Amino acid sequence: MNKKGKIFAHRGVSGRYPENTMAAFQAALEAGADGIELDVQMAKDGKLVIIHDETVDRTTGGTGYIKDMTFEEIEQLDAGSWFAAANAGETIPDLEKFLQWAVIEGNELLINIELKNDMIEYPGMEEKVIDLILKYGLELRVIISSFNAESLRRVRDLHETLQTGYLIEGVPENTLEIAKKIGANSIHCEEGFALSEFGRAAKEAGFPLRVYTVNDETRSGTLNKAGVEVIMTDFPERFLK
Repeated sequence: MNKKGKIFAHRGVSGRYPENTMAAFQAALEAGADGIELDVQMAKDGKLVIIHDETVDRTTGGTGYIKDMTFEEIEQLDAGSWFAAANAGETIPDLEKFLQWAVIEGNELLINIELKNDMIEYPGMEEKVIDLILKYGLELRVIISSFNAESLRRVRDLHETLQTGYLIEGVPENTLEIAKKIGANSIHCEEGFALSEFGRAAKEAGFPLRVYTVNDETRSGTLNKAGVEVIMTDFPERFLK
């Protein structure tokens, strides 16, 4: 029998709620997901902000780069109406607010924090994220991932044992080499890599594969057979039935 992969809610239950909002995260907890994947950028005042894009344009009524706005300005924006009228008034949370929620009794979700620093350099981001993880005693429940290999190397330099996941797109041949070089613990990849010879080699070398973003629940059998550790999805309830 194939071991069943864990189910992570991608940006929360982003298929049914506005992504990266507390409503989407709460829905993941209620759905019985194993974990949550979320994205972090950094505001002008150094606050760690949970949002996927470098700008607020797509998921709020506002406009502008996160790096050019204070968190107070960002928090005023409506991050729900773009998704559905019923979600009007949802706000962009900061990472600390999320972690405060994550340590509430009954919440044992694993947390994948993706550092969105592959497009814009956010000096000191790694240290700030690690400080918050340690503040809330979440070292054993958090995975830090990034497409930025140097950023993950900095995470490893700052903390010897925090889990890190090297994020890739497509099927790069040098993935395993880089993951080893930067001290990553796992590889976060698309389905194509997980099912490729490179994915098999990575898994045999001891690197768990966490696959994004799979919304067709009929793929779970194939992915479980391939031995993936985590399936990330916008619709966790489909996989948890």
